[in-house]
Amino acid sequence: MFKVENLNVSIGMVPIIRNASLLVNEGQMCGLIGRNGAGKTTLLRAIMGALPASGRALLGHVDLIGLPAHRRASFGIGYMPEDRRLVPEFTVEENIRLPSWATRIDGVDQRLEWIYSIMPEVARFAHRRALELSGGQQKMVALARALMAGTRILLLDEPFEGLAPALSRRLGEVLANLKSEGVSVLVAESNEMHVLDLLARVYFIERGSVSDRR
Repeated sequence: MFKVENLNVSIGMVPIIRNASLLVNEGQMCGLIGRNGAGKTTLLRAIMGALPASGRALLGHVDLIGLPAHRRASFGIGYMPEDRRLVPEFTVEENIRLPSWATRIDGVDQRLEWIYSIMPEVARFAHRRALELSGGQQKMVALARALMAGTRILLLDEPFEGLAPALSRRLGEVLANLKSEGVSVLVAESNEMHVLDLLARVYFIERGSVSDRR
């Protein structure tokens, strides 16, 4: 279970996230829906420790907010940022393995094989450098990298943004497969139509406030 309780984030003196709370049960996929600038990216970055925050973000019994940022991924949380953040000179496989170099992940080779089994298109360009890929292909690699660390939950920030229709459908298929694998997912999107059929619950964010109602 992943639970955010009364999360607050300010940048300077300006409050951005206000008492945000949400719950993602084990094996569940939930949406965080809001327009650009509503606070989706800020909330996810605060959970990952990229921004200071108060409140709690509980993964099981562990409060991530109380941990240094570099330790959070080791508890099984994978993050796919909106802008991908791949290392351009690294190969695709090196980018996917990157979380395992920074954290203690058991069975890395077996997990990589599993990732390739559900995303065979990524396996086909595993030895190409990230800078040689299209934007849509880089999105798939960023998801694969998140899966390497995200043994318990994935945080996906605008995974469908800018994707061509065919690749958008393919990404939807991959996420549907993750549901059957029992992976918990919190997916932030500006348009819920991309993921509505996959979601067990939808949260809406507006001006930094989160609600399960519009």
